[in-house]
Amino acid sequence: MATRSQTAAVLLAGALALAACGSGGGSQTPAASGGGGKTLVIDTSFDLKTADPGRTYEPTGLIVGKAVYETLLTFDGADVTKPVPALAESYELSKDGKILTLKLKKGATFADGSPLTADDVVFSLTRVRDMKGTPSFLLDGVEVAKTDDSTITLTSKAPNPALPYILPNPALGILNSKVAKEHGATTDAQDKAEQYLNSASAGSGPYMIESFNVSSQVTLKANPKYYGTKPAYDKVVIRNVEAATQKLNVQRGDSQIALNLSGDQVTGMPATLQVKKTASANVIFLLANQDSAISKTTTNPKFVEAVRKGVDYAGLLELAGEGSAQAPGVIPSQLLGALPADQAAKRDVEGAKAALAASGVSNPTVKLEYPSELTVNGLSFQPLAERIQANLKEVGITVDLQPAPVTTALDNYRNGKEEMGLWYWGPDYPDPSDYLAFLPGKTVGLRAGWKAGAAKEIEAAGDKAATAIGDDARKAAYVDVQTKLNASGPFVPLIQPGQNIVTAASVTGLEYHPVWTVDVADLGVK
Repeated sequence: MATRSQTAAVLLAGALALAACGSGGGSQTPAASGGGGKTLVIDTSFDLKTADPGRTYEPTGLIVGKAVYETLLTFDGADVTKPVPALAESYELSKDGKILTLKLKKGATFADGSPLTADDVVFSLTRVRDMKGTPSFLLDGVEVAKTDDSTITLTSKAPNPALPYILPNPALGILNSKVAKEHGATTDAQDKAEQYLNSASAGSGPYMIESFNVSSQVTLKANPKYYGTKPAYDKVVIRNVEAATQKLNVQRGDSQIALNLSGDQVTGMPATLQVKKTASANVIFLLANQDSAISKTTTNPKFVEAVRKGVDYAGLLELAGEGSAQAPGVIPSQLLGALPADQAAKRDVEGAKAALAASGVSNPTVKLEYPSELTVNGLSFQPLAERIQANLKEVGITVDLQPAPVTTALDNYRNGKEEMGLWYWGPDYPDPSDYLAFLPGKTVGLRAGWKAGAAKEIEAAGDKAATAIGDDARKAAYVDVQTKLNASGPFVPLIQPGQNIVTAASVTGLEYHPVWTVDVADLGVK
């Protein structure tokens, strides 16, 4: 399957899996007594294909990968605005943004007790890049080299200030290269180590794989030879459970964590449970096609202005439920360069009517396409589309709702055939450069019929952002890109649905993370 930055397929498959797959109740594995103890039971809706870090890119797989493997860099809790050392003790990006130099820390060991070396790092990262699995795009154009026994350099042909934000992804976890090679690991498409890595651990993380089933359950056990701080739980059981049963299980103590509950489902939880409500990193947005062969209406900038001013954002937040937030721009609030909340669009019905009148288009009817069975963080697109339809009717725009099965809707979306579309985008990695995809001639821009050269001022701002070095310069550049996008682009950012996580009172230290959802090794026991 192609990457999310190339196609929406992984995004949609992930969301559908979260929405659709599931198993029964809590009978598979008994929870720890009293809702805590040394065994932690997590219920989630599986989106899981493999435990091989070089091939995994699905949400459940990243939870497992984060526990079993370690990366050169990581993030401090839920803060994704600044990468911090992990297996590397320090890192430095060259002034031109092309060379990232990392110094490895001493004393890191794999689960078999052998030392983690620079050679393991070079092998692991080269394998991800050249094996051409789903996450290989993360290191496209990056050369990996060992300078000495404790120094690694990553060299990009073009400035790559996003690379420190990419390296924490569990897909870039470091393998024990000796063990992996003994079981078929190579640095090309002939690699045959996946079967082994689905049943054993070749990492340096605080946990090891005890059992692994992509459809029902994954069991992790503490790594007895872990060189770092020992995790609080001896065993972590991750079960595939549909959302309604997740709620029942956590309420009756059959599990300690439920990861996939909607805003409605977490309402009225007993006081004995903890509810973590936060906006997810997914941004739901409208697009208005800029290809005149598709529509003579949506290509009119005043029509797009009417849509932007006509949407009732507060009403959409009511539908989305607790934890959700309005999206001021296409970059979610957690990331560097996100627009501040006070720059979010506000409903202005009279302004929308004036913009529609200025467009010269009278009584327009437009088709709004969206995937009928898709849910994001428990939120269905259907009620959102219906609410938008009602909002725009007040302005004088008739919206013809065109729901379709995801495969049909996705085909039209990817090929830029939708007059208007309702979709979402989640970060491939927590860096604002991933959102340059919304510019003319780029992945999402083309899906809106927005061809290169269509908006030279916005494109120039994007070029500047792509090569900006340093947090302050990058933040300012991406704010500028989004401000320009909101003023004259074909996208209307709507909301970030809530990510609602319920835990037993005994569980401490849980923070939602936009890349790996939850770091089980960070969890404590009261």
